[in-house]
Amino acid sequence: MTIHLLTADIVVTMNTALDVLTDAGVAVDGDTIVAVGTTDELTAAYPDAHRRHLADRVLMPGLVNAHHHSGLLRGTAEHLPVWEWLRLHIDPMHRVLHPEDAEAAAWLCYAEGLLSGTTTVVDMWRYMDGAARAADALGNRLVTVNYVGEHPDYDYFDTLDDNERMLEQWSGHERVMPWVGLEHPFYADEAGQRRAIALAQRFDTGLYTHCSESEQEIGMFAARTGARPLIALDRLGFFDTPRTMIAHAVWLNSDEIDVLAAHAGSVSHNPVSNMKLASGFAPVSELLAAGIAVGLGTDGEKENNNLDMFEEMKVASLMGKLRAMDAAAMDSWQVLRMATTGGARAIRQETRLGSLEPGKQADLVAVRSDTPRMTPLIPSGPYANIHHNLVHAVRGGDVDLTIVAGRVLVEGGRLVSADLDEIISRARARVPGLFARRTAYLASVAEPEGLFGAP
Repeated sequence: MTIHLLTADIVVTMNTALDVLTDAGVAVDGDTIVAVGTTDELTAAYPDAHRRHLADRVLMPGLVNAHHHSGLLRGTAEHLPVWEWLRLHIDPMHRVLHPEDAEAAAWLCYAEGLLSGTTTVVDMWRYMDGAARAADALGNRLVTVNYVGEHPDYDYFDTLDDNERMLEQWSGHERVMPWVGLEHPFYADEAGQRRAIALAQRFDTGLYTHCSESEQEIGMFAARTGARPLIALDRLGFFDTPRTMIAHAVWLNSDEIDVLAAHAGSVSHNPVSNMKLASGFAPVSELLAAGIAVGLGTDGEKENNNLDMFEEMKVASLMGKLRAMDAAAMDSWQVLRMATTGGARAIRQETRLGSLEPGKQADLVAVRSDTPRMTPLIPSGPYANIHHNLVHAVRGGDVDLTIVAGRVLVEGGRLVSADLDEIISRARARVPGLFARRTAYLASVAEPEGLFGAP
């Protein structure tokens, strides 16, 4: 097979040493990086390779979006705290969602991610066969997390039977990685919770749920279980799985952080969503200090309004500084790690993804450096600003090239693995029917119920 040399003005490797190389690149054999080095070193080692130089570009690992919901509600569920938002907008949508709506949303959201540098997405969504088909065709990596409700009161979500079918049909796919999901522990009765744990154990895969997103949950868990949220999950056996991941983890105390650390549980930090829904400030610095794998996530199109992981990095850094009232908190390298190697570690893919190193998958993006936002650009020395620019200045639209498993998916800032106009048209065509059905449902009930019932 032909070796491909991809070189650029600057390479941000995100390896353990955080090496930044100039006039350098990667050698790719099929879907795997076989070498990283200067252009001269690579050319000497692979004289017959197919060569391509990316002038005025920064080459870096593809980003890992560790928490995401596909959807078609962007900009239509605004200005509400999380539980009212769920009750009035989100759960009624799930009651009337059709498989075709869900698949159209997945195509749309994965395309948006690829265009802005996301190569791996953890998607908690519905009718995940359609989501897997979208990722299979578009070329991105996908951790599927079924949006499961395993409780008589929440029978309008996916079920663990649906989740088990995903595990049976998609396990072993080169890019689609099915996990077990519970939308929230309270969406399942105890039998459902135990079955979810058993499924993750049987298929040797991850268990993923929302937890401790809102301060309200502390009292609700105490009333139902007599314990704080993560203590209750630990007692039930949630962490007796190959890998357990918690989305948000905003309202944790030190004992709960100790539980996560002791069981190698991981967390997705979702700062834009936490701000928009007024959920609070996650204890990210404490989680990182405890050695917990923390990834970064956009949350969904309705919680965030875009899926730009570069924007998420900036907000994560700023939120961390504000929470600590310390301008040095959540430095740029920490945040870049969360979006790359941290996200890979959070989904237990750190040996394959997250950095540009030999033996890892050829998942990489090129960011334009010929923009005002990247000027000046100083890769090394006492005024090095490459990491600060990537976190605080770059936007997703500055991504010029996206490659997953050695396959070019975005070229010149344009999606090349599918027809973007067709994806957008298909999504737009599904919206009127979805909203009409939701309106009809809301008109048919006196008071819509949500996660904890009607008020």
